[in-house]
Amino acid sequence: MADLTEELKALRHELDEAHTYLRIEELRARLPQLETEMGRPDLWDDPERARVVQTEFTAVKDDLDLFDRLSGEIEDADAMIELAREESDQDLEVEAGELVSGLADEFSALQLRALFTGGYDEGDAVCEVHSGAGGTDSQDWAEMLLSMYRKWAQSRGFEFELTDSQAGQEAGITSADFVIRGRHAYGWLQAERGVHRLVRISPFDSNARRHTAFASFGVVPYIEDATDQVDIDEKDLRVDVFRSSGAGGQHVNTTDSAVRITHLPSGIVVSCQNERSQHQNKDRCMQMLAMKLVDLERQKREAKLAEEAGESKKVEWGSQIRSYVLQPYQQVKDERSGFTSGNPDGVLGGEVGQFMEAWLRWRRAGGDKN
Repeated sequence: MADLTEELKALRHELDEAHTYLRIEELRARLPQLETEMGRPDLWDDPERARVVQTEFTAVKDDLDLFDRLSGEIEDADAMIELAREESDQDLEVEAGELVSGLADEFSALQLRALFTGGYDEGDAVCEVHSGAGGTDSQDWAEMLLSMYRKWAQSRGFEFELTDSQAGQEAGITSADFVIRGRHAYGWLQAERGVHRLVRISPFDSNARRHTAFASFGVVPYIEDATDQVDIDEKDLRVDVFRSSGAGGQHVNTTDSAVRITHLPSGIVVSCQNERSQHQNKDRCMQMLAMKLVDLERQKREAKLAEEAGESKKVEWGSQIRSYVLQPYQQVKDERSGFTSGNPDGVLGGEVGQFMEAWLRWRRAGGDKN
């Protein structure tokens, strides 16, 4: 019984820590304000504003409900332990032990929220995948990565929106831009920023030899007011229009509605082809460009973030953050956290969250300072 008391004491301490990093008092003050906004009859007159309010309301309520539920369960476990001690009831003691054990598992999940400390970790993510060294294999590999992140997003109930994709010459893709929407989407996906290496028997080699291919993943936070935070001079832009090549309605492949914008001073390129008109695609491109420019300025201010981004690294040997080996053995290994999995098929099927979590914990422990 003494062990259970000590375990419960440790859980109370963790709950006190959660009270701080979840900012419970701030959330309790904010919830009534959000409830008032949610009840306004004209809320959806401005869909973008409504989505922001609804997203914040859901997150605030979720955190408060979780904190209050765990707090109540700790009190229940404490009362059960006390009753089992007073009545010397072994069955009740076993039940109390099971309750405390279950609480420990729930607190382990709660601790993940403490890993999201960045100003944009809570929000959506604007992502891109590019093929690198490895020819056709790298283009196929880039498409495999795109599929992996799509499946990961779907498994978490996140929204996945492909905004642009450029097909490879023989197979796969040379690049793709997409947005993943969901709570902590950017917080999770920042773990994936960098070069990914694949080793396998190439399906494009008639001699069935082992090939190595590289592809890169980039991500910036989705910033609602990015266009208000940065001034973009039209003289600094090269705007190209081309024919859409993917889903998008009756205008696909019939009009030059797709848009690609190059920001000449920074070299940043953004493109969009999934909207119905050239004007809409250009507006979306300008929004994504603003987000990337805001993030670029943030990288310049924060040297650590610049190191994590690895923008100066070539997409080739020695620069990878993670290796996916399918031949001659089966293993995925993160070169930063050291986390490994012997199930690459599962990882490529969307089970990449375990690597994200391992990186977040590694970073919190100071691993990125080495």
